[in-house]
Amino acid sequence: MLSSFTLAALDLVFPALCPVCEATLGPGRRDPLCGACWGAITRLGAPTCDVCGAATPTIATVAEPPRRVAPTCATCMTSPPHYDYARSAALYEGGLRDALHAFKFAGRRALAGPLGDLAAEQCVASLPDGIDALIPVPLARERERERGFNQATLLARRIGRRLGVPTRPSWLARIRSTRPQSDLSAAERRTNVRGAFRASERVAGRHLLLVDDILTTGATLDACARALSAAGARRVGVLTVARVVHAAV
Repeated sequence: MLSSFTLAALDLVFPALCPVCEATLGPGRRDPLCGACWGAITRLGAPTCDVCGAATPTIATVAEPPRRVAPTCATCMTSPPHYDYARSAALYEGGLRDALHAFKFAGRRALAGPLGDLAAEQCVASLPDGIDALIPVPLARERERERGFNQATLLARRIGRRLGVPTRPSWLARIRSTRPQSDLSAAERRTNVRGAFRASERVAGRHLLLVDDILTTGATLDACARALSAAGARRVGVLTVARVVHAAV
């Protein structure tokens, strides 16, 4: 931990800047977003599908307040994912997208704190009880070496401390390299990650929460959940900081 004197000296010489808008942060703040950028993040809330976490339609009448048409979306009713539930804190847009890019690709590791807190604070009320461990989505070894860290692991550790649940990165491994998902269609993403993960026998009988930064199509998370379930996991959930709008899960 840096002393207050050291932080004050750093603020004078190298003032901390918001990684999104580059506004100068207040004294002693090193790396979180400025208040304006945090305030512009579009948080997600009810009503959402009980399974995939996507927004669900509502109806309203003069006599009744708005209510969900159904607790489960049409996609999950016909083709459910291998995870039991998914929750995301906010939409992947604007300042949050820029913050996640700064976190992953510009080495701003300190953003794991506020981003993990955002996920925990926004989603904790909708998470079921009895989670035994948090499982970060593993990166390919070469990609983690290039980046110097796995963003999902840093997020999971922060969220785990907030929830009082241990993080177990060794319980899920990526056993083959895959192409970057960002370059692929939804169908190609599913094919790309099929069979790319293997879970430890330690997951058997446990309720596990997969953690990642973004839910786009859900293909990677679904492949991870499939591996965990195949190894005997009792229940598998998903928690991400952000969710891409109108993505097909």
